[in-house]
Amino acid sequence: MSPVFGHGRLRLYLLKLLEESPRHGYEVIRLLQDRFLGVYSPSPGTIYPRLARLEEEGLVTHEVVEGKKVFTLTDQGRAELADRMDELADLEREITASVQDIAREVKEDVRQTVRSLRQELTQMARNINQEHGRDSRDAWRGQKDEWRRQREEQKDEWRRQREEQKEEWRRQKRQWKDETDRWKSEWRRIWTETWSMTGFPFGPERGGDVSAEQATANDAALGQSLADFVSDIRSGAAETRLSDADLAACRAILEDAAAQIKSRFDS
Repeated sequence: MSPVFGHGRLRLYLLKLLEESPRHGYEVIRLLQDRFLGVYSPSPGTIYPRLARLEEEGLVTHEVVEGKKVFTLTDQGRAELADRMDELADLEREITASVQDIAREVKEDVRQTVRSLRQELTQMARNINQEHGRDSRDAWRGQKDEWRRQREEQKDEWRRQREEQKEEWRRQKRQWKDETDRWKSEWRRIWTETWSMTGFPFGPERGGDVSAEQATANDAALGQSLADFVSDIRSGAAETRLSDADLAACRAILEDAAAQIKSRFDS
């Protein structure tokens, strides 16, 4: 198993793949192979038992299509995925870094292969010049042309793989941004709707001169402001790891802000 999938993180990534689209087990295996450039290739004995376990936990369900089990994420599975968005973001970054390391290793292997081939052909040319005459030199030219052809093919293949991987990284980045925006928008919608149903009175009830309609509008505006505030804080927190000291400091700041806001309501 790839090191990035330690401590149950393969389970999380399976939920992510099934959230993208319903898939059968072989398709999940192929996707993992593609995203790790074929270096990491999970066996059916790794993937299928985990899919079965997710189904037992109610996180996925399946239906048989053309003789194959096609797995689909349930609402419970989506809820768990939403709760672990920060952990999924970390995992995506680690996967990207791992793939980049693999790409660098492949590139270095290609360079080393070309270097070794050049050295072998150089030595071959020396031997041919020493042992044979004109015919041998002609043979060497043919071998040299063949080597050039092979080298160009290797370069073309490497360029093709590099472009494909770049496009895959760009696609993953766009998809992750779209998913983040979608979850952020949904979260703000739920917050605003919930706030509007549980608002507090303005206007005459507080001894002011604000109309009931204006009070309702102000209540909704406050709820939206709080939703924007929480959304900004969540975005910033997703890019770092909070220590206990950071958490305590943040809690103290929030408590002070809450006290100031409440004092405004009581004034």
